[in-house]
Amino acid sequence: MKKIWSSLKPYLRWLILGGTLFFLVKAFKDHWREVAAIRIDAASWTILAIAFSITLLAHIWAGLVWGWILRSFKQPVQYHWVLPVYLKTNVAKYIPGNVWHYYGRVWAVTNAGGSLGAATISVLLEPLLMAAAALLVALTASQLGWLDAQGNAWSWGFQIFGLGVVLLAVHPKVLNPVLQLVSRLKGKAPGTEVFQLEGYPVLPLLGELGFLILRGSGFLLTFSALTTVNPSQFLLLFSAFSLSWVLGLVIPTPGGLGVFETTAIALLKPYFPIAIILSVVALFRLVSILAEVVGAGIGILFDSYAKPH
Repeated sequence: MKKIWSSLKPYLRWLILGGTLFFLVKAFKDHWREVAAIRIDAASWTILAIAFSITLLAHIWAGLVWGWILRSFKQPVQYHWVLPVYLKTNVAKYIPGNVWHYYGRVWAVTNAGGSLGAATISVLLEPLLMAAAALLVALTASQLGWLDAQGNAWSWGFQIFGLGVVLLAVHPKVLNPVLQLVSRLKGKAPGTEVFQLEGYPVLPLLGELGFLILRGSGFLLTFSALTTVNPSQFLLLFSAFSLSWVLGLVIPTPGGLGVFETTAIALLKPYFPIAIILSVVALFRLVSILAEVVGAGIGILFDSYAKPH
């Protein structure tokens, strides 16, 4: 069964990506006239520039949080070195496989003299904590003012369940035995250091909450650039963004491409004109990619000055 799943997994990624992109292309085809009628004025461009800046700041902040995780395992790295590594590898998530940014970070840490075990745990913890933060934001926003379009509580129940699973998964009593098992399966020699959590990663979780709030703010501003958003709709947009983002994180497509957009359209269609949503998700994807590319450029620019110790 494991061999069958391994052989089918690459095709599943392409199937999901193809299906979501087909949905998006069809949606644009059906509403292209409304999308084409949308105009972006000077004030909107200013708002989009702010959204870009906040999105770039979010990635810089995420790099610092990754540094917190590494330093909690007493790795010989400094923030002025960690941050360029994080920003440079961030764009690799768009390579098919959706793991190359993690591989690049593990390689960079070990090449700088850090532990393979600690580096591996750090790239395992980061997406888990991001998922927990996204579900926490979505859950909070839902409870403060929004359920799904029909007024049912199915999304609330899903969020509660998902948040509980993720928070439990990063608890030391759950994660540490898993790490020990993986260490034994890899045939580590007795006495070899196995890195484990010494306590619940509260500080990194709070850091990832900050990342999600910044990313959600960029999404909200992108919406505001194209249409009027009432304060009463802020929680709706934050909740929809967080759910769309976490599905894009866990479903295997490069950078969540297609999954994020499809989910956001499905969640927001009852509240906004479809042409506005289509334009927003397209613009937000461009803003996000541009911020990641600029972030990678900043990482390369400062790389020559960064020292791992």
